[in-house]
Amino acid sequence: MIERRKLVDINGGKISIRKQCELLQVSRSGLYYKPSEISMEDKIIMRKIDEQFTKTPYYGVRRITAQLHRDGIKINHKKVRRLMRVMGLEVIYPKPRLSLGILKDEKYPYLLHGKEITYPDMVWSADITYIRLTSGFVYLVAIMDWYSRYVLSWRLSNTLGTSFCINALEEALTQSRAEIFNSDHGCQFTSKEFTGRLLDEGIKISMDGRGRYFDNIFTERLWRTVKYEEVYLHDYENMKEANERLNKYFNFYNSERLHQSLSYQTPLEIYRGCRKRAMYEQVTHNFAASPTSMVKSPFSPRQNHG
Repeated sequence: MIERRKLVDINGGKISIRKQCELLQVSRSGLYYKPSEISMEDKIIMRKIDEQFTKTPYYGVRRITAQLHRDGIKINHKKVRRLMRVMGLEVIYPKPRLSLGILKDEKYPYLLHGKEITYPDMVWSADITYIRLTSGFVYLVAIMDWYSRYVLSWRLSNTLGTSFCINALEEALTQSRAEIFNSDHGCQFTSKEFTGRLLDEGIKISMDGRGRYFDNIFTERLWRTVKYEEVYLHDYENMKEANERLNKYFNFYNSERLHQSLSYQTPLEIYRGCRKRAMYEQVTHNFAASPTSMVKSPFSPRQNHG
């Protein structure tokens, strides 16, 4: 909806504002709505909610309210629910939903039940999280390869629109292409722009079951790591500083941070190493089968083989 509102030319033009709104299916009154400023008191509470939610993403509104009471913050669950919606953390058992899916957008089944992830680019996933600033907040989207935990791309935005997610997807596609792309049912990922781009690339689409936190567990673990190792250690003044520091962190995360689950290797080592090995094995197999024929790479010509 936010993205469609941006398409309306409020200065008029060849098509009236009324007609533009009808064609884009947006409310005229919504064009002139300005959200109220969030008080400093509420921003402090939102920081507490963010920390608690990162620690216990399976907590619903009432349990987070109870924890805030234990921390000395007197607040009722209705206000907690309102602030969590502003943050994009509307909880409906136990999975956080950063936005409600639009009913007319197509939904896809979860394709990963019982599936063993055995090589890079078999499954990518995407998710969005809340990043606090000293004067407000922004949203972070990241696209990750499940096998290697390699973060292919990420973007920041001050709104929960679709464009920053599509920009992250386009960057990821310059490096490679997944067989399956998994996400939640947020309207950013169910939009025709996003799903259409995946289908154009021949990528199968998988979406988490409603309220199933563990369906996208690797991305949830990424958020916890990013926040505890970077975000909570620094107070970003603005979006520019957040972008600069997160850029340094993701470079560290991909190429220097040793992961116990990867036998103390880095995501980049696993991602590139396994892809090179897979390409070598495929070329060897093709040559053995037909040594005089032209050997084709199993990867798209535009991919970066590292």
